[in-house]
Amino acid sequence: MADRGALKFVGFIFATATLAVMLVAGMVVKGYADGAYTLEASTVEAP
Repeated sequence: MADRGALKFVGFIFATATLAVMLVAGMVVKGYADGAYTLEASTVEAP
């Protein structure tokens, strides 16, 4: 069975990854809320 030190290290890695994903998701949501991104397909005008 794994010792507590190794389990704490693995938990720290998972916590760091979780926080990074939450930060990125929050930035994307904020971008959509501010209007930087749109869900509609943009059209390109033909010359």
